[in-house]
Amino acid sequence: MATQIALTSELDAYVRDASLRDDPILRELREVTAELPAGRAMQVSAEEGQLLALLVSLTGATSVLEVGTYTGYSTLCMARALPADGEMITCDITRKWPSIGEEYWRRAGVSDRISVRIGDAAETLAGLVAERGAESFDLVFIDADKTGYPDYYERALTLVRSGGLIIIDNTLFFGRVVDPAAQDPDTVAIRALNTALSDDPRVDITLLTMADGITLARKR
Repeated sequence: MATQIALTSELDAYVRDASLRDDPILRELREVTAELPAGRAMQVSAEEGQLLALLVSLTGATSVLEVGTYTGYSTLCMARALPADGEMITCDITRKWPSIGEEYWRRAGVSDRISVRIGDAAETLAGLVAERGAESFDLVFIDADKTGYPDYYERALTLVRSGGLIIIDNTLFFGRVVDPAAQDPDTVAIRALNTALSDDPRVDITLLTMADGITLARKR
């Protein structure tokens, strides 16, 4: 039986050279984000951004919800994969970081597809249920404060259509999920969500050992 291959730095470079399709707009936004405090740790990688775009295309999504914008790199990747009449709602607690991405969204020609909602994510998601109703999105991407993950997942499950996809980032959380000594609130919340997902009959799931752990949950 095949086992998981160890990803050396050389193999990681090979994978990037063989599969990553980059361009100046994406590269510039990543570089700007990397200069911010904790920017490298908080932004999704180029490879993950490309995966997100592919998943939007594969699901045929026309409506995408993102919980956690930061500087809008993942927002840009997914918005570019939407059809011209597609829509993307992205949520953040402050306008400070999403405002950085707005120039790049405009340069990429997708700013008209993107709507930014500012405020507490739980309140924003509850408002979207009231505003749009259940099952009103094709795909939801969750990459925000980790203690909120269990709640965001439940709200996302209401908002995504049957057959739609929920993508959850950081579900291995720097490897802390397997460290018994790691009892900080973020790690505990991620563990709780992972345990709940493993037995949730409402979804089909897989946890990818890519980046910091990416869980895909398809609503049945």
